[in-house]
Amino acid sequence: MSTAVLDRPVAADKVGAGIIDSDIHPAPAQGGETLKPYMARRWQDHLDLYGQQTNGPYASVYGYPRYMPGTARRDAWPENGGLPGSDLSLMRAQHLDRNNVALGIMEPLGFGQSAHNVEFGAAMVSAVNDWQVDAFVDQEPRLRASLVIAHEDARAAVAEIRRRAPDRRYAQIQLVSLAAEPLGRRRYWPIYEEAAAYGLPIGIHVGGPAGARTASGWPAYYNEEHLSLVATMQTHMMSLIFEGVCEYFPQLKFVLIEGGVAWSIPLRKRIDRLWRSMSSEVPHVKRPPSDYVAENFYFSTQPIEEPEAPEDLVHIFEQVGWDRLLYASDYPHWDYDDPKYAFKTEMPEDKMNKVMRSNALGLYRL
Repeated sequence: MSTAVLDRPVAADKVGAGIIDSDIHPAPAQGGETLKPYMARRWQDHLDLYGQQTNGPYASVYGYPRYMPGTARRDAWPENGGLPGSDLSLMRAQHLDRNNVALGIMEPLGFGQSAHNVEFGAAMVSAVNDWQVDAFVDQEPRLRASLVIAHEDARAAVAEIRRRAPDRRYAQIQLVSLAAEPLGRRRYWPIYEEAAAYGLPIGIHVGGPAGARTASGWPAYYNEEHLSLVATMQTHMMSLIFEGVCEYFPQLKFVLIEGGVAWSIPLRKRIDRLWRSMSSEVPHVKRPPSDYVAENFYFSTQPIEEPEAPEDLVHIFEQVGWDRLLYASDYPHWDYDDPKYAFKTEMPEDKMNKVMRSNALGLYRL
C-alpha cells in the first residue's frame, strides 16, 4: 500500500491480513519545541515564555508518579534522545512490523486539547495536526492521524474540522475525557454536527492536560487516578445519551478509548431502569439508553479486563457486543497490550477477526 491511497478510502482487500490498531501514541521528539515550526511566531514566543497551562500540583512534570518514566515502556525510549513514540523506525520495529499492523490510528495527547487559553489551544492543536501528517502519515502509509481539536472553543474546533476533514489522512476527530463539562452539553454540539456532516467518528481518549481527575477533586495516589479515568467515560456516555446527542445525530459514532469495556454492561442495565422510571424528564430520549450504547458507541480493548477465570473474557465480550470492540495496543505506554498476549484465553476466531480488524474497517473513514 502506498501513499497514493491516502486521498481515497482503503478497500478491505488492500489492507491485507493485518490487524488494525485503534490507539497508537505518537509524540513530538522534543515536546513543544518540535511543534514550533508549525506555529505562528506569536505562539512560539508564548510557548517559550508561559509554557502550557495544566491543572495539578506541579508546573512542569506529571501530576502523579507513573509506573514507568513518561508513561512509557522503558525500551520505547529512542537512542536519539527523543520521547517515546517519536521515532518512526522504532515504532515500526517494535510494533507495526512485529505485529503485522496493517493500519494504526494515532492518538496524540497533551498539546492544547483542554487549554484554558483557547486561542493558544487552537494554535497548538493545529500544529499537532500538521506535525502528525508530516512526521508520520506521509512517511508511513500504515498510519492515520486523528484530527485533534481544542474542544472548549467550539467555534475554533469547527474551523479546524472544516480545514482538515476533507483530508483522508485523518481517520477520526479526537477529544479527551478531561473536559470542562460532560460532553453531551450543548456547547459541544457544533463539533458533533460537523463530525456527522463529514462522516468522521469521534474518539474520546481518557486523560488530558487539564481537568480534575474525579468527581470530587484530586486523588492522593496514581492507583486512584488511573482507575478514576474510567469514571469519566461513564459520565460522558450518560451525558451524550441523556442530553440527546445520540438521538439528534443518530449516525454519529463515539469510540471510548483506553477506558475499559466491562463497566458498560451493568451501566446499560442501570440507565435503562432509570429511563423507564423517569423518561418524562427526557422526552428527547425516545428509546432505551442501551439502544444508543449498542448503536453509537465503540470501545477500545486496552487496557483489557483480566478476570480471574480467563475464559470469562469471552462472556464479557459477548455482552458488550463483538461488533462494538476495537483492538488497541496503547503503544508505547507502559501498559501496552501486545496483540499476541493481550487476550489470555481461547477466543472465537471469527469474532476476534471483528475485534482485530473488520469493526475498524466499518467504522473509520479509511
